[in-house]
Amino acid sequence: MDNAKLLDATGLSRQFGGVRAVSNLSFFVNTGEILGLIGPNGAGKSTTFNLVSGYYRPHSGRLTFEGRDITGLKPSAVSRLGLVRTFQHNSLLGELSVYDNILTGCYAFIRDGAERDRRIHETAELVGLTSLLDEEGRNLPHGHQRLLSIAIAFASRPKLLCLDEPLTGLNGQEMTHALNVIRRIRDEFNTTILLVDHNMRAVMQLCGRIIVLNFGEKLAEGTPQEISSNPDVIRAYLGGDPA
Repeated sequence: MDNAKLLDATGLSRQFGGVRAVSNLSFFVNTGEILGLIGPNGAGKSTTFNLVSGYYRPHSGRLTFEGRDITGLKPSAVSRLGLVRTFQHNSLLGELSVYDNILTGCYAFIRDGAERDRRIHETAELVGLTSLLDEEGRNLPHGHQRLLSIAIAFASRPKLLCLDEPLTGLNGQEMTHALNVIRRIRDEFNTTILLVDHNMRAVMQLCGRIIVLNFGEKLAEGTPQEISSNPDVIRAYLGGDPA
């Protein structure tokens, strides 16, 4: 695995009125890793995703992607460079078929119609939606909608895929399948992944390194084992002293 920094965030800060959602946050994502970003509600995770993907401009700090300064670039420009994200709520268009939803993710990146069709089928197979390509997105059960959101984002084959709570509301079987899909994206396509999710067990299984945010600041960073035994992390999640 190549450990070169793919994304480097230095001193990011963003506030809304008098509330500082992210404060002097620095972190990096290595090429080929699955990095987890966790924290209690209101910790700044979604704001961080919005900063990284260009939906918010930082009030201070710098973002580089593959060594290029992307601070302040619009989301469309960021995505063209190979940094694509999903959203907490499904990114799909309910009135479109699964096929056409995936098409929206790669249309601007692939000009040839036959190549687009091949990409759509490859992506549908990856997430397990091949048999549902003609189904409207709004008719899919929740677990399949979450997979379709991943498929839309991954259809362009980004270098960095940012997944914002992709596991929310999944049952045990759906969870196992989604984790396997995410691993395949990394292992078979050499895609780097930045993951935000509240399912700690899943994050611990999936990620080689985890960053913990609290009140917009980095509270801890380390392996799953280091994070799960960190007293500061336990206090932030449980609101008391660790046993």
